[in-house]
Formats: sequence, C-alpha cells, structure tokens
Amino acid sequence: MEQRTIVITGASSGIGEAAARTLAQTGDTIVVIGRSAQRTRAVAQDIGADYFIADFSRLDQVAELAAALKEKYPRIDVLANNAGGIMAGRELTADGHEKTFQVNHLAPFLLTRLLQDTLLSSAAKVINTSSVAHVLFGKMDIADLELVKKYSSNRAYGNAKLANILFTKELHRRFNTQGLSSAAFHPGGVATNFSAGSKSSLRFLYGSGLRSYMLTPAQGAQTLVWLAIGEPGQDWRSGEYFAKSKAARTSRQAKDANLARALWEESEKLVTPWLL
Repeated sequence: MEQRTIVITGASSGIGEAAARTLAQTGDTIVVIGRSAQRTRAVAQDIGADYFIADFSRLDQVAELAAALKEKYPRIDVLANNAGGIMAGRELTADGHEKTFQVNHLAPFLLTRLLQDTLLSSAAKVINTSSVAHVLFGKMDIADLELVKKYSSNRAYGNAKLANILFTKELHRRFNTQGLSSAAFHPGGVATNFSAGSKSSLRFLYGSGLRSYMLTPAQGAQTLVWLAIGEPGQDWRSGEYFAKSKAARTSRQAKDANLARALWEESEKLVTPWLL
C-alpha cells in the first residue's frame, strides 16, 4: 500500500495524541498539529512524525498552517479535525468570534476550505471529532451562532459539536461525488483535560471520582483510527456520524440539510477575508 499522509489537529494530548501514536505504527506519514510547542514537539519526536504549531483561536495561524501543509504535502489522505474544547465563559478571540465556536468549528472549517483543492485531488477523508453533547446541549439558532443572546458553556459546546456534524454532512453533499469522504464521530466519555478550564458541569464530571470509570484516550481514539484506516463505502458510509466504530443516532437538528447548508454559508462569510 502506498504511504499515506494523515494530518491530525489537537494531537499534542488526549485522543489526538493517542490516534497519532496508533496510526504511526502503520508506516504512514503522520502530521501532528498542536497549540503547545513543547508538547507537540515531544509527541512528534517520540513517534517519528512531522509537526506544526497552530492556535485555533487565531485564524491567521490557521491560514499559515494551511499554507505550510499545502507547500509540504502535495497529497493529504486524511485530515482529522480533532482540536477543540469547552471554555470558561463567553470569550471573544482576537478575530472577534466566540471562542468555543471558533476553536471547535470555524477554525477547522477554514483549514478544510483552504486545503480543499489538495483534499479533493487526494480523494481524502475528512474526519471531524464531534460529541454526544450535540444531543444533550445543542440547540442552534442560525441567526445567533455565537450566542450573543443566550450563552452558556454547555450550549456553546453542544452547538459546536452539532456544527461538526452539520459540516460533515455538507462536505459530503458538496464533494462526495468528486471523491472526498467525510465522517463525524463521538469518542465516548474520555478521561482527558479538555474541559479543565471551563465552568461547565462537564468539568466536574471529568474531574470527579467518575473519571476512573471513563475511557482512556487510546480507547476514545479507536473510532478515529477506524475511520482513518477504513474505506468509505466499504467499512463506513460518508457523511454520517459514528460512535464505537458504528453508525450512531444524532439529534433532529443534525439531520437538517437546510441548516447544514445555512451553517456552511454563514461560516464562509465569517472567514471570507482568509479565503481571498
């Protein structure tokens, strides 16, 4: 089998790191993306991977990352949009966007759009890390994507994870006939520090004694690895949402094709300066 190039964001810790470590054993070229230079470099050196540093709360860094990836890799077989998290409260980024929305959705949307030509020519797989939180907390209003009116940490995170699924479905609708495949997945309740800086109720769950009953990062990464290695149309169906390496149920809004299209259009408006 020809060596593939697999790009994983949010790979300096948690399930991103675990997936990178597992996929490195395939002999493919693994590209580790992280916000912490020290941790990202350490992971990459340990597994013999390439690495880049980017903070998804800065869209200029996302654009620079995309340019660097395009320059170094004429072919990208898998793009795993895995970076994300829950924030402590409503906070605006330097770009003026609500931080949960930008880090979890808008930044990976921009990265994918900027890499679009490379991904299409590579017949790539785009894998988006979502969550069952989209069912528990997601209630998207296309007129208030950044929750100016009704903010809560849980709703912001739930909406962002809903956005990941809607983005997956719209990627499929727009580009599957051109060879690109997409999937979203729920990693399960994984014992990581992704909610440590938030005031969400999830912070207390992940920091409580129940943590010992949660999945390890390696277990949480299994579906991501399965999607990266598997063949769309044979092992899994493009445009769908998965959990435990099989198709899973979504919320009603996640099935709304009009909402998926509207989210794409609104997201594109928000990142237009970076697409010109």
